[in-house]
Amino acid sequence: DGLVAKSVVSTPESIACSDVFEMAVTDASKKGYHATKSNQEVCQRSKDAIILAVKPNIIPDICADVMDAGGSALIISVAAGVTLETLEKNLPGRRVVRVMPNTACLVGEAASGYAMGSLCNADDNKIVQLIFGSCGLAREFKEVLLNAVTGVSGSGPAYVFQFIEALADGGVRAGLPREDAVLLAAQTLKGAAEMVLVTGMHPGQLKDMVCSPGGTTITGVDELEKG
Repeated sequence: DGLVAKSVVSTPESIACSDVFEMAVTDASKKGYHATKSNQEVCQRSKDAIILAVKPNIIPDICADVMDAGGSALIISVAAGVTLETLEKNLPGRRVVRVMPNTACLVGEAASGYAMGSLCNADDNKIVQLIFGSCGLAREFKEVLLNAVTGVSGSGPAYVFQFIEALADGGVRAGLPREDAVLLAAQTLKGAAEMVLVTGMHPGQLKDMVCSPGGTTITGVDELEKG
């Protein structure tokens, strides 16, 4: 949806997608996308890029469909753990990219890391930036670092959700209604994250700015650091 919202494509009809489940095809069609159950049909309609958003275990089958369909579009895989070597082996002669996005794609605030295949060029990098930059931050890495990217930004939202829940629990314990506590906690993390991104300051520096000598914040930080 980010591609349409950010006007990367002019209309939803410019995007083709496939799924084995009828309900998913119907839902996508209602949004205006060209939805089908045929992987080859999607590949034949895709001139710039094809995104493989599937479980890792079916990558060989999907790649076979891509090869059967022909074409020269860039192949982008978001299948967790599937290496560029595996992709290039299953897609001989094709330009491939491996991407690790996260769930915040749903709200246009993802943090995605990606690695380019051996046959990719500068224009391919621009395509990846255009697609994944439309739903957040997209940054290129050497493939050897993508497992680390997974630990930080791929799994990171779960850690943040847990922290928001814990912070809200503290607010509820102190008397706040649950709804208000969650709202305050979520907005606090959003604001703090924006301060890191906008100021470029080290998180430790920003923390120190909030901690007055002998104050409540440094007391709370001390408790957190005790584990």
